[in-house]
Amino acid sequence: MRSIQHTFRQSLAAFLGLLICTVPTSGQTPQALSSSDILLGLKKLNVLGSVLYVAAHPDDENTRLLSYFSKEKLYRTGYLSLTRGDGGQNLIGNEQGVELGLIRTQELLSARRMDGAEQFFSRAYDFGFSKNTEEALKVWDKEKILSDVVWVIRKFQPDVIITRFPQDNRAGHGHHSASAVLAVEAFTAAADPNRFPEQLKYVKTWQAKRVLWNTFNFGNTNTTGDDQFKIDVGAFNPILGKGYGEIAAESRSQHKSQGFGVPRQRGSALEYFTVWKGDAPKNDLMDEVNNSWSRLNGGAAIQQQIDSIISGYSLFTPGKSVKGLISLYQSVAKLEDGYWKNQKLKEIQLLIEACSGLWVEGTTSDAYLVQGDSMRVNFFLNNRNGNSVTLKSISIAGLDSSFNRVLESNRNMQFAKALAIPASTPVSQPYWLEHEMKEAANSSVNA
Repeated sequence: MRSIQHTFRQSLAAFLGLLICTVPTSGQTPQALSSSDILLGLKKLNVLGSVLYVAAHPDDENTRLLSYFSKEKLYRTGYLSLTRGDGGQNLIGNEQGVELGLIRTQELLSARRMDGAEQFFSRAYDFGFSKNTEEALKVWDKEKILSDVVWVIRKFQPDVIITRFPQDNRAGHGHHSASAVLAVEAFTAAADPNRFPEQLKYVKTWQAKRVLWNTFNFGNTNTTGDDQFKIDVGAFNPILGKGYGEIAAESRSQHKSQGFGVPRQRGSALEYFTVWKGDAPKNDLMDEVNNSWSRLNGGAAIQQQIDSIISGYSLFTPGKSVKGLISLYQSVAKLEDGYWKNQKLKEIQLLIEACSGLWVEGTTSDAYLVQGDSMRVNFFLNNRNGNSVTLKSISIAGLDSSFNRVLESNRNMQFAKALAIPASTPVSQPYWLEHEMKEAANSSVNA
């Protein structure tokens, strides 16, 4: 079973009407946000800017920079790892190849839960150490992987793109330099309707403002310079009670198969950048990018609503903000359809769920099932903050049960349902393994 969906109706006052929310869970404990996390999320609603970081492998990402963008600047932040690290080392077990890729994928997702960024991949696979850029691009099939990078850019719509590595041998690995080459080419290709036009059925062309290289000082290689644009990312976040060096250490330490546990760092820390394409920033990475609600028609009124919710927010009683957030959701839903409207609606819904304190979970003791079998699903609900909530229905892959039950304040509601697994249910596996991973035609890799 890949997903469980619970649908409930939440009504807080007569004039609010009925709000229908869907809470998905899949093989993990539902996310629980603290009052401080919620406050940071409210502040993030007022920021309409995004950054995409691009590198080759799990553990290549600059977690301090990602956490700074996500939790200090409050940008929508993403990391595109071209591979899943299938060809790397494994210090915690014997898994190699596909199995190691599964482990390192989960390590990346765990790291993102720490630093607040989102995770993306391409179809490139890690075939081990690559001597140069040309070899990597040949084995991967450059056009195929370039189309993947363009797809992520068009879908994520970053205002700024950043590469971890340079496009030459200073990168130290053919995969590293190839990731920079592909990112720089995709910066232009994503805005060209003649490149990968088949994607335009689902996404629009997108032109980021600039693409930069996050220069580094690793070992004996120092690519930083005083003439480069720089940012101090060592700030302390009093809302979270941590600095970005501390958050970064927690994130990076998730790469356990690579032995990357690192100590927490505190204090000022400079990150350096040089521009590949686009206008060079002078004062801020987002120079000449409008990341406020004035970016959208009718956005000024939305910003006022958010400011009002923030000013009235209570750390002790976050449930009081649900009413204002529902009103905000309704206001944003009336805006002209577009990327930031849809993104902010998702963020607002998450905050409504978090402020309400509603806990909804479905579990089963069956680790494996086969077609034609049945499973028992145990449901658990708790209206922890005491808002007015009515459970209307629960739907799971063919099972649809109707309810009309008010959830009492902080009282557990538990029940079980039997679910049949149809004979037509496909065998589950990670989506990227549904098709065989193949090298490009006429390519070879020397062992």
